[in-house]
Amino acid sequence: MVSSNSFKFVMLPPQTDTTRRWAGRLAESVPEVRVVVAEDADTAAREIADAEAAFGWLGKELLAKARNLRWLQAPMAAPPAGYFYPELVGHRAVVTNFREIYNDHIGAHILAFVLAFARGLHVFIPQQLRREWKKSPLETGDVVHLPEATALVVGVGGIGAEAARLLAAFGVTVLATDARHTTALGGVAELHPPEALDELLPRADFVILTVPHTPATEGFFNRARFQRMKPAAFFINIGRGMTTRLDDLVAALQAGEIAGAALDVYELEPLPTEHPLWGLPNVLLTPHMAGHGPYLDDRRFEIMADNCRAFAAGRPLRNQVDKASWF
Repeated sequence: MVSSNSFKFVMLPPQTDTTRRWAGRLAESVPEVRVVVAEDADTAAREIADAEAAFGWLGKELLAKARNLRWLQAPMAAPPAGYFYPELVGHRAVVTNFREIYNDHIGAHILAFVLAFARGLHVFIPQQLRREWKKSPLETGDVVHLPEATALVVGVGGIGAEAARLLAAFGVTVLATDARHTTALGGVAELHPPEALDELLPRADFVILTVPHTPATEGFFNRARFQRMKPAAFFINIGRGMTTRLDDLVAALQAGEIAGAALDVYELEPLPTEHPLWGLPNVLLTPHMAGHGPYLDDRRFEIMADNCRAFAAGRPLRNQVDKASWF
């Protein structure tokens, strides 16, 4: 017998072996959900018409056909520009995402960058490749003493909060800005609104961006902001590449306005082989893989399954998005 709280949930194309497995698991673990796996655009157009919920990318044409849609599960933690278009922003459907599945993996990656700079690995690794034995001066050296250092975490959502916790464990004083939190989380010594960013930049030895790409953050880290940082400070971007103007970063590094930079995300991906960042000696680059680690698909499925149960029961959904702000 079908539950009175049952609903139709369309898995939008394209499908993968993973999404097909999720569909089977959902059908088994959440009796209220009627899962439809749309393998192609024609099936999606037909099935979305009376569906109450969907997973994936929902374009304007499909949205116009969706008469009953009340919930859309985005397939990413922070979908890129284009996912939230005006018609979807104005639609009644609630959008949820997969944020916070990467907290531990990306938190560790951030700490790896901080420790590398603090212990001078950006100096010693190139020396190793040149087979060069060269010690730094004993007293000054290439060392940042972390108990006397300050980090500014720009965005203390799940990833930023985990980074703050790890940094505090090493004795770092953590300042933070955030658009949503108003109470400091564990590890954060001072929490400020986003408008305080320019005042905080001169205080930080490490500036760490974890913010998503939104209309408000696109290109907001520019030459003027690099010039507000200490000349001895390091810049780390682990959030979204579109938040940082790479030409301005290169100019700041070449002018000695900051001490170094570590990036996992870029305005252009993959980073072109001729880009000057590759050749700068005080830069650490990883190829947009800070979130790599085990259990990610299990975490995605659990969010989706939890939200299916909540939707059937009329409860609030996890990871609801402010559609106008994209996060």
